[in-house]
Amino acid sequence: MDQKAKHLKAMVDCGIVPVIRARSADEAMKVVDAIMAGGVNSIEITMTVPGAIGVMERVARDMGDEVLLGAGTVLDAETARISILSGAEFIVSPGFNEALIRICKRYNKIAIPGAMTPTEILEAWELGADMVKVFPVSNLGGPDYIKAIKAPLPQIPLVPTGGVNLNNAGAFIKAGSAVLAVGSSLVDKRAVSEGRFEVLKEKAGQFVEEVKKARAEMGK
Repeated sequence: MDQKAKHLKAMVDCGIVPVIRARSADEAMKVVDAIMAGGVNSIEITMTVPGAIGVMERVARDMGDEVLLGAGTVLDAETARISILSGAEFIVSPGFNEALIRICKRYNKIAIPGAMTPTEILEAWELGADMVKVFPVSNLGGPDYIKAIKAPLPQIPLVPTGGVNLNNAGAFIKAGSAVLAVGSSLVDKRAVSEGRFEVLKEKAGQFVEEVKKARAEMGK
């Protein structure tokens, strides 16, 4: 098993990828620490974080093999390449960009482009996506949409985002999701602004447990 395959397995085994948006690099680092303490080992730093590249370099340097680092809200191949050189092992985009996938393939990193329709999802997969982000899933029908897509396309690992929370995380897993990308329902803006990072640690642990529970009920 090569390194990318190991990283893909680690992501799926955990089942949760927190989408981190923060007001500063220091705040982002505190968020990363708290989420890791809660048992989540995959972290997505979005390009909307001020100094996002510096944050990724810092996480890669200080946390090394402890965390699987990714870059989110990546809109083009140039940003993907810079992110990869800064330590990102997976690249997430809100949309589909063939050049971005090619850059990930060149560096043997995980490509997770975004898509909505079955046509877009299949095209992204056929052009080399490792997983496909389904966004915004809350506007598409939630877990039922994932279940409907997986029926004709069971071979494509799907990552729902945009509306995943503790109340529906288990349903998304049972519907066939490979990994859940979780934003504000895990990275609680109010808790972060108030410096209550222990809230994030607790929520991370709750999400991990929801994934484990759902998989156990499925016999996995």
